[in-house]
Amino acid sequence: MTAVDREATIRDLLPLVRQIARRVRRVVGAADLDDLIGDGSIGLIRAVDTFDQTRGTTLELYARRLISGAMLNGLRRLDPVSERVRRTIRRAEERRYALAQERGTLPAFAEMERSDRALRRARTAAHRQAALSLDAPLPNGRDALVDYEGNPSREIAARARRRELADAIALLPERQRRILSLHYAGDLTMHAIGTALRVSPQRVSQLHLRALHKLRHSGLLP
Repeated sequence: MTAVDREATIRDLLPLVRQIARRVRRVVGAADLDDLIGDGSIGLIRAVDTFDQTRGTTLELYARRLISGAMLNGLRRLDPVSERVRRTIRRAEERRYALAQERGTLPAFAEMERSDRALRRARTAAHRQAALSLDAPLPNGRDALVDYEGNPSREIAARARRRELADAIALLPERQRRILSLHYAGDLTMHAIGTALRVSPQRVSQLHLRALHKLRHSGLLP
């Protein structure tokens, strides 16, 4: 399937995402329709990318299962622990920069984790919840995973950088996290993301740039 065919297939199946989202919302009244559509769109992308027509099922049936699963996973993320996780990391960031002013150097999160179990648990949870796959291409066009075989110190530094990137992504607003995921992990254009989230491509571009600005401001992107 070409990139053009892939995007056209995803666009054609987006009404299915909205249909399932409305059904889920009727069952789970507190669910936000836009959030359901965003999570379902991620499931749809996975369905299109992993569909195997030799397994005796149609793409629509396969997509229904992955779309529903993605929405349910999204609902699980609404648990209050998610906000506690982000609050813990935000407070740790504040302490971290305060220490940097005192010492003149920015302490590593790993150093802070040694004396703060709550932070260690929060960062572990944040890595699981981060919407952006860190194996996807980063905004600067390079892969997050680099082969550092034979150079353990560079590998350790790269892993630490990925963890800090996951922390920063976890602190982004939900819609910005979703746009990064759909664009970099899902490889969708701004227009296709706008269709999925029911906003204009211009609005998607604005939110995308805001997310990148925040990550660059954190020193995690060039």
